[in-house]
Amino acid sequence: MVNKLKKLYIGNLPWSVDNTKLAELFQKYPSVTSANVIMDRQTNRSRGFGFVEFSDDAEAMKAVEEMNETDIEGRKLVVNEARPLQDNR
Repeated sequence: MVNKLKKLYIGNLPWSVDNTKLAELFQKYPSVTSANVIMDRQTNRSRGFGFVEFSDDAEAMKAVEEMNETDIEGRKLVVNEARPLQDNR
């Protein structure tokens, strides 16, 4: 059986946060497998949110508890479990 990754939504990111900085914010959790800030295709600027994937569900939930409302550059992060992608066709 393949272990499914747990994906967290990270919102209210400062514009200065890129993939590297997002990964650094979550580096204390060893089960992080990826960190991705969503970029606007036309302006190539951050859209202010991203996703972090964990290989361990318990550690992901711990990250939600510990990182939600953390102040980063004057903005309080929103950290919660990502909802499944909706098909908007």
